[in-house]
Amino acid sequence: MVVILFELALTFYFASAIVGVVELFKSSKATTRLMLALAITGFVLHTANIILRFISGGHLPITNMHEASSFFSWCIVLLFLFVEYRYKVGLLGSFIMPFVFILMLSSSILPREIKPLSPLLQSYWFTVHTILAFLGDAAFAMAAGIGLMYLIQEHFVKSKHLGSMFQRLPSLQMLDEINYRLISIGFPLLTLAIITGSIWAESALGSYWRWDPKEVWSLITWFIYVFVLHARLRAGWRGKKAAILSIVGFCAVLFTFFGVNLLLKGYHSFLQ
Repeated sequence: MVVILFELALTFYFASAIVGVVELFKSSKATTRLMLALAITGFVLHTANIILRFISGGHLPITNMHEASSFFSWCIVLLFLFVEYRYKVGLLGSFIMPFVFILMLSSSILPREIKPLSPLLQSYWFTVHTILAFLGDAAFAMAAGIGLMYLIQEHFVKSKHLGSMFQRLPSLQMLDEINYRLISIGFPLLTLAIITGSIWAESALGSYWRWDPKEVWSLITWFIYVFVLHARLRAGWRGKKAAILSIVGFCAVLFTFFGVNLLLKGYHSFLQ
């Protein structure tokens, strides 16, 4: 049943992504509702999959790359549905759901074995740390998607090519505001993730900081978003500059999430 639920969620996310791409060229209320309905259905099935893996393993299913990629996708869809409900952002699913599908597809080709939790990870702080980290990364993913939408909309405005997509994208002011709010959510979550991770490392390994590659790149990512917020609040870097920085920051998130696990070795290698 766990496998079936995952495959069904993947299928509905794929269908939602396809409808989202179609929306870029031909949008209507019907296609928007269909895209959201497919995404919500996939999310419900995905939630059931995660719950069953939790029951089967007895722990939060984020201890290998299959589970981590799946849970990351789940967090992104959760925030996507919240932002869509809160702001009614036109075409947001066209930019978010294809990425969710690619992330889920990568998860589907990775080993899916449910293993017992190692003694190193048997800590309350591990669960808190990872949930905070994934939610923070999901907020940064959403901010990057909004940033890309901003750059496209700005291109339409500057080129004075006000086509149909321009009419369906939100205003530059709204996109800039949502981008800032998402980063403002993601940054404290990342900060708390680093703090709780240090507390967990001290209780499990006897040291708050061990210069593990994942720790180092998480800190690099944290400094990037410190710069993003500082540049916006102090130097007035809004609009295009803020959008570009949000995309650059998310590239660092992706390397921390995938690149470190695949290319570098450390005690976070349990995700491999």
